[in-house]
Amino acid sequence: MKMISLFTIVSMLLMGCEKDITITSPNAEPQLVVEATIENDAYPIVILSKSFDYFGKINPELLSQSFVSNAIVKVSNGTLTHTLKEYTIPVNSMYSVKVYTVDFSNLSTAFKGSLNSSYSLSISSAGKAYNATTTIPLITRRIDSLYYADVPLIADTNWKKLIVTAYDPPGLGDYIQYYTQRNSEPEFPGDPSAYDDAFIDGTTYTVEVARGKDRNNPRPDGEYSNYFKRGDTVTMKVSNIDKPTYDFWRTMEYTYQSIGNPFASPIKVLSNIKGAPALGYFGGYATQQRTIIIPR
Repeated sequence: MKMISLFTIVSMLLMGCEKDITITSPNAEPQLVVEATIENDAYPIVILSKSFDYFGKINPELLSQSFVSNAIVKVSNGTLTHTLKEYTIPVNSMYSVKVYTVDFSNLSTAFKGSLNSSYSLSISSAGKAYNATTTIPLITRRIDSLYYADVPLIADTNWKKLIVTAYDPPGLGDYIQYYTQRNSEPEFPGDPSAYDDAFIDGTTYTVEVARGKDRNNPRPDGEYSNYFKRGDTVTMKVSNIDKPTYDFWRTMEYTYQSIGNPFASPIKVLSNIKGAPALGYFGGYATQQRTIIIPR
């Protein structure tokens, strides 16, 4: 008599009990999405938009229409409070984005970000109030050197990997986020881009740095998409961030990685926006940059 495995029996039982299930998702009311940042030696920047339905279709026209206008946006450093001005920035001949930043016609209360400083954000839009706080920490995760090297097991020697040597001071709680820029391309975040110092606390360490990713085109060069090429000018930006900013990006990037994975655990993206229900974050960045040129 042939043995029938437990897996086979369970599979047959499941097939016998198979039933079509239709999930109906309610149309949730759109929420405000906040992307607010302040960096050392730079003015605050705030982008406001409305969320989309989970199963809704998205196109450039809808994205352009999702930006929120006529909000009252204020940022304070504890001494000065500045009301940001709304600007319309064209993306192309058809679409534009809305950005709130310093009001250059009223610089008496304007300020740039400073290291080791705290900031508060308040937003009033469509009769609802939102607020958040953040900190630009000190620059503690120090970049000592940035260089390139050959990529093992790749025949095309035009491609090079980026390597950084950095120092993390003793004491847990040094959170960072990194971006890379190649030539005149935009800055793109790593995948993932946010890290803590749980395993490198108090050490000088050397690691390979993967090229930042455009979320809309994560593999533009196929198997070489993590690397750089001869002739590239490469800039690496590393920012110390506080824990709420790190928690936002840690949970946000987990959701990016789990999309399409039926075995991934659901996770809530952590936001530091308070008041009326909202999505997004207000983050402070203590930034340093290094640039190298990979010779042809």
